[in-house]
Amino acid sequence: MELTWVMCVVHALHNKGLSVLHRSTVILDATRCHLGEGPSYDPATDTVWWVDILESRLFERSLNPATTSSRMYALPVMASDVAAIDADRHLLSADDGLYVRTIATGSLRLLCPLEADKPGNRSNDGRVHQSGALWIGTMGRDAEPGRGAIYHVAGSCITRLYGGLTIPNGMAFSPDGATGYFVDTAEGVLRRVALDPSTGLPKGEPETHYDHSDGEGGIDGAAVDADGLIWTARFGASCLDAYSPSGERVRTVPLPVRQPTCPTFVGSALDRLLVTTGYEGMDESARIADPDHGRTLLVDVGVRGLLEPLFRLDA
Repeated sequence: MELTWVMCVVHALHNKGLSVLHRSTVILDATRCHLGEGPSYDPATDTVWWVDILESRLFERSLNPATTSSRMYALPVMASDVAAIDADRHLLSADDGLYVRTIATGSLRLLCPLEADKPGNRSNDGRVHQSGALWIGTMGRDAEPGRGAIYHVAGSCITRLYGGLTIPNGMAFSPDGATGYFVDTAEGVLRRVALDPSTGLPKGEPETHYDHSDGEGGIDGAAVDADGLIWTARFGASCLDAYSPSGERVRTVPLPVRQPTCPTFVGSALDRLLVTTGYEGMDESARIADPDHGRTLLVDVGVRGLLEPLFRLDA
């Protein structure tokens, strides 16, 4: 992070009553999310979006330094992921299906149900592949073992890829779209699988990319940078990790919150990570010990990221 940017942020955040937590980390939004997740960035408007799953809320905020607050929208569904369709619409992954949301009016249209036969489940982490297809995970509302799955969604066509999961997370794709990544946070093994770059469908069986099963915290959401490093939030361990395409953990960036959930690259140069966080499962003493729990962060990690592709309704 350049010093001039830091000083601008310091002055801007002072005026907003927010704080700089570290030379490379600032609070973007001080609202506490019970379980922040699913961030998305719109480069045309320099706007970021994210959700609070457990409180059924959607947030919108401009990255313009003159912006003093975020806009919050109450949702009638428990959304877990925001993906852009075009300048006017988002795709929201929710507890009962996938919805097209019109940005101007906030209206929702059900695109297709997802696990309609499992009312005890909800959606979780998701990412759009370069083909325009979505990978989306589901899980039990109380993280019951084995209740979750990962699906491939092309338009309104849903294909079940993997089942028997508990907390599907870490969905991300290599820059060429030929490799997919995912994790079951409860298991702790980041996996990779060869993909058809034209569809985002697997071409083989998943392999172990990195085994974190005996490490602190759990691998959560992920984003890939322009060099192919896989950046993951480590829930419960106050950090981001970067893994090489060959499967080595090459960098760990400390964060001032215990439970980061999901990163995505933002900004005109795609050189910062927006990181959502949450306080799910934290008792009062844990929240006191983690004063910025649930807040949404901007982190400068000194690399250039990739913009998430648009979801294709006509795929």
